[in-house]
Amino acid sequence: MMSRSYTNLFELASGEAPLPSSGFSRSAKKLSRVATVPGVLSELDDEGFSSDAPSSICQERMIIVGNQLPLWAHKGPDGSWNFGWDEDSLLLQLRDGLGEDVEITYVGCLREEIDPKDQDDVAQRLLEKFNCVPAFIPPELFSKYYHGFCKQHLWPVFHYMLPLSPDLGGRFDRSLWQAYVSVNKIFADKVMEVISPDNDFVWVHDYHLMVLPTFLRKRFNRVKLGFFLHSPFPSSEIYRTLPVRDDLLRALLNSDLIGFHTFDYARHFLACCSRMLGLSYQSKRGYIGLEYYGRTVSIKILPVGIHLKQLRKVLDLPETESKVSELRDQFRGRTVLLGVDDMDIFKGISLKLLAFENLLMQHPDKRGKVVLVQVANPARGRGRDVLEVQSETHTTRERINKKFGQPGYEPVILIDSPLQFYERIAYYVISECCLVTAVRDGMNLIPYEYVISRQGNDKLNEALGVNPAIPKKSMLVVSEFIGCSPSLSGAIRVNPWNIDAVAEAMDSALGFAEPEKQMRHEKHYRYVSTHDVAYWARSFWQDLERSCRDHVRRRCWGIGFGLGFRVVALDPNFRKLSIEHIVSAYKRTKKRAILLDYDGTMTLQNSISTGPSLEVIRTVNSLCRDPKNVVFVVSGKDRATLTKWFSSCDELGVAAEHGYFLRESKNSEWETCIAVPDFYWKQIAEPVMKLYTETTDGSAIEAKESGLVWNYQYADPDFGSCQAKELLDHLESVLANEPVTVKSGHNIVEVKPQGINKGLVADRLLTTMKQRGMLPDFVLCIGDDKSDEDMFEAITRAVSGPALSPVAEVFACTVGRKPSKARYFLEDTTEILRMLQGLSAASEMHSLKNVSKSFQKVVIE
Repeated sequence: MMSRSYTNLFELASGEAPLPSSGFSRSAKKLSRVATVPGVLSELDDEGFSSDAPSSICQERMIIVGNQLPLWAHKGPDGSWNFGWDEDSLLLQLRDGLGEDVEITYVGCLREEIDPKDQDDVAQRLLEKFNCVPAFIPPELFSKYYHGFCKQHLWPVFHYMLPLSPDLGGRFDRSLWQAYVSVNKIFADKVMEVISPDNDFVWVHDYHLMVLPTFLRKRFNRVKLGFFLHSPFPSSEIYRTLPVRDDLLRALLNSDLIGFHTFDYARHFLACCSRMLGLSYQSKRGYIGLEYYGRTVSIKILPVGIHLKQLRKVLDLPETESKVSELRDQFRGRTVLLGVDDMDIFKGISLKLLAFENLLMQHPDKRGKVVLVQVANPARGRGRDVLEVQSETHTTRERINKKFGQPGYEPVILIDSPLQFYERIAYYVISECCLVTAVRDGMNLIPYEYVISRQGNDKLNEALGVNPAIPKKSMLVVSEFIGCSPSLSGAIRVNPWNIDAVAEAMDSALGFAEPEKQMRHEKHYRYVSTHDVAYWARSFWQDLERSCRDHVRRRCWGIGFGLGFRVVALDPNFRKLSIEHIVSAYKRTKKRAILLDYDGTMTLQNSISTGPSLEVIRTVNSLCRDPKNVVFVVSGKDRATLTKWFSSCDELGVAAEHGYFLRESKNSEWETCIAVPDFYWKQIAEPVMKLYTETTDGSAIEAKESGLVWNYQYADPDFGSCQAKELLDHLESVLANEPVTVKSGHNIVEVKPQGINKGLVADRLLTTMKQRGMLPDFVLCIGDDKSDEDMFEAITRAVSGPALSPVAEVFACTVGRKPSKARYFLEDTTEILRMLQGLSAASEMHSLKNVSKSFQKVVIE
């Protein structure tokens, strides 16, 4: 049954969702693709363009997609629109890291609503002058998308606030989700209007556009796509409460590179992928990668930096110098603690004020000497929670000022009106300590700005009356729950909920010796000045190029519907097995070897009913009755189970426990492929496994004659995986001198004698057939997991050896489209069974023909 989260996605894909005007004329720019209808692309013909015309694909291009374009917009008295670059926008600032040779195109919304009759003209102007492509979203749809889904659902959950009641974020509203998907589709259409998919890179920003990668990947399977999340990513226990959790994860995994500010955020994302999608990750040469249907989705961990040029430019302004002098005189003789936060529920402003109140209560000597200046920027969201924060903040400030205030002394100064950037910089310059105590935040660049501002310049030194030869100093008190905390090793880290600890941190910050403050400042300044926004953008760009390097040589297939769409990327020689092709080859050949895995091949992996169905038994028996065939089932199961399951298959060869035991038919004796004189090592391994079984709920030991398997299929995925790594290391240590192999597989850790693998069965079967004068001219090998790769490797190796006919038809086939040593694949067990039934039917048809010929011969005689 299709998930309800896919509602209206087919309408979206067909263009029936609310769409803006078709946009702008493309006559002014030479682009490789052109939009004729919204969401539909057509190729440009060469006609009409001179051969020496500059091409947009001659230089690298980055298409940067964000919720808002890095532009300001102002409507003049005459009704005309004026536009300019927004110097404070991160999307604009990151250009410094991409290099002058990279062309940048922006896609996003404007902050101001544009009348529909003006949209075409505005779009044309923005493309020609700023290389910006505006996405015009109808106001009602935008409200549902931004103020609805983004701010009522995603933003609270990503900041660890659950909708436990209608007052806390509200219940999940599917109409808001549909609006979110619709807007992402509109953004995708805008990107498609300008992209050259074989050459351009696309960089999508933040949680507003989390499903955009799916729409782009669906249209261009090889699109070079990066995504960066600028907010926290919650733990799996919080994230899993989202009704559309899988859709969002799968959409993000359609990116080539996913970026996070901290390892914690990346770790939470990886844990969600593991718990909800069953995906595992690996770290290779310093890079973290998720294998997703043959594609490696890279994970990038790097906090964003500030724009140094812009900040230093503001520091040099005469207005900044003047404001610093004004503030110096205002707070002369007093020590300033500074807080700069948005007025929202996650910034912890009221907790900060309570901690400051605690400081004044516990240290009466600081009354009249220490001032807390709290700059409260207007909230980006809206709602009752914002009003409650404002009310609580003002009430707390009034109480503290009434309790500790003196004539000419106001302990808490609250600035809740918007400040110019230079004014904020001036407050940084005169503050002894900066307090950033958010209870949950993404990156938060306030500490970085503070450190650079405290470094100052000659003019500001003169305004403050300080000796430029004296090393600069600064102190930071930062919350453990903000993204910049890990990178500020010299800051005092606090739990903002612990008011006493925050008050103590304030006192410590003021009480440190001058050399200590100078040393901490120097450490922070060195980091912040070298890890700016340009460094961050350049690093992401380089990793995105690396992640997309193999796109050209991969074959891609798109599978799935709606937001479940994903691309399977495989080796060019890897293709789906045609049943008609293999049946044709089967009919032409005379001596056939058939090797079949059991779990996951002839029956579903982890199926409740583990035994073979009657249909499987009939098909296997039909293949075995053909005298030209030698059929083997090769399984990891024990021989007693396989004997019971295939008791009605007289001519079937069976290999148990990955090839340790083998018998050629029901009436044959079991043999061992490798002689193992003793299994004394089990006495060493089993007690270790029992220890981990006792401490890992849901795990169990499976004892086989040739080995031991620790299975944690029903354990907690994260804990089970962690315990498996520990067990693997433990077993390798205690069995280092024993003739065994310790391997980890899908939810298992296995110990078995060295040299035991399914490839042995393939080698032995081919060798035996050759010795009996049956040089195989047809080989079929089917499997679904890592243990079957040894069989694929063995028959591939045999192609160039004497064990096969020079004209042998060899079919190594895996189940599902995934990286494999097999050359072919079939989608699932249903297709495998259908293919085997096709071979069985060919054998029966041939048998009937032979019977008919024999009957005719008898009649004639």
